[in-house]
Amino acid sequence: MILMTPALQIADLRFSYPGMPPVVEGFNLALAEGEIGCLLGPSGCGKTTALRCIAGLEPVHAGEIRLRGEVVSRPGLTVATEQRRVGVVFQDYALFPHLDALDNVAFGLRALGAAQRRQRAAELLATVGLPGSGTKYPHELSGGQKQRVALARALAPKPQLLLLDEPFSNLDGDLRERLSIEVRGILKAQGTTALLVTHDQNEAFAMADTVGVMRKGRIEQWDTAYNLYHRPATRFVADFVGEGVLIDGLASEADGIDTVLGALRHCPGCELKPGMAVALLLRPDDVQHDDEAPLKAEVVKKAFRGAEFLYTLRLDDGKQLLSLVPSHHNHAIGEKIGIKLDVDHVVAFPRAEGADD
Repeated sequence: MILMTPALQIADLRFSYPGMPPVVEGFNLALAEGEIGCLLGPSGCGKTTALRCIAGLEPVHAGEIRLRGEVVSRPGLTVATEQRRVGVVFQDYALFPHLDALDNVAFGLRALGAAQRRQRAAELLATVGLPGSGTKYPHELSGGQKQRVALARALAPKPQLLLLDEPFSNLDGDLRERLSIEVRGILKAQGTTALLVTHDQNEAFAMADTVGVMRKGRIEQWDTAYNLYHRPATRFVADFVGEGVLIDGLASEADGIDTVLGALRHCPGCELKPGMAVALLLRPDDVQHDDEAPLKAEVVKKAFRGAEFLYTLRLDDGKQLLSLVPSHHNHAIGEKIGIKLDVDHVVAFPRAEGADD
């Protein structure tokens, strides 16, 4: 078997500002050629700082960064951004206001002749869905169009790695989701290796092949969106990704869990010992509405989502749950409805493993 060198490889990266604790520490990542990765996490988790280190905009204080096997950052060595062949798409687009769209895209192609530069720029504007828009200036473009021009400009020099820093945060929700999907298609068609930074889960899941959930300067889990949602490796990932609640349970024999909602069997990979106090993750689709169920819960909130309601339900002990219910079951606030568990992916953590440790 031939092992391919990752397009991007980061080992034990650390960065801190003077007099401050590390912003990034123990950070590890490997991104395959042509793969789209994403760093997802709350504000202050270090994701943008990690991106700046990869771009060569910040030095590293420990560890190393390799692009296609070549070391570009380590303590005492920071290869300049332009020498890394890294493209960057910024949150605020960073277009030159005095240049039209065509010249903005062509700006980084100074090694080519004038005719080649304009041809390449025009081709890329067409690729990002803006054919014939080359003569427009940034102030004449919408937010989505500006972001497309910024993407075309970053792709123009054919970078070996494209970095995107919260690229859609200035756009409204519907446009963000649509543009995320479109940009993914463009990057895949170009065979571009890319790393996205965002705090928006929908954006991360729409664009990326692999997502790294970050917390306190390191990646807690680097995985597919499906596994992050259904097989979170830590309690933090379980809390951060998707919607859900954690309820108390007690591990039983045969790798099962007893809860106030009933007993669950078979928790693969949980490594639970009988009698261990656990926190069981319940997603809204794990809690089913059933009029015949003996267990009742009070509707305390409801959010209409077209085909479904997302109900917030309160048990007699005060514990709240979330449940997705077909929207023809329109229950009133304060009404009690029957519920039962239907859990396909049982996920539990030792109760001592606090989410905020």
